[in-house]
Amino acid sequence: MNDDTTDWTGLREFKSVLLTQSFVLSWVLNSDSLLLDLDLCLSPEHPFYEKPRPSEKKCIRPAVIEFPSCSSVSVNTASRNTARIGDVVQSLGAGAIDGFRRTGEGIYEVNGSFGTIQIFAERPILRIKAAGQDSQPVT
Repeated sequence: MNDDTTDWTGLREFKSVLLTQSFVLSWVLNSDSLLLDLDLCLSPEHPFYEKPRPSEKKCIRPAVIEFPSCSSVSVNTASRNTARIGDVVQSLGAGAIDGFRRTGEGIYEVNGSFGTIQIFAERPILRIKAAGQDSQPVT
């Protein structure tokens, strides 16, 4: 049996990102893409890292994780359910991220205080939002 599971730390999109210290603010379905709006914690090695102010402990930047061509979203289950994807996304709440992994080709799992969410989509795109600008892709 081939194990195709990859933890977020092994995905190039999340290099120098501390997802388990990040917080999902909202889940949005935009056309066929699932967007996770979040406060993203960056490590000092990240190119967009800025030294935190004295009152802050971490470098937190607004960001979006986009899952293009999202065909299904399941909550707290390993199999796809029959609920409409828009209804599932609307039911998701905000919360801290405890883990993120790819569990197979085009299958991603995010877990946290909002539950365990399985996403069937193309490879995610991470975009850091610059002040007063649209989000910029991280390469």
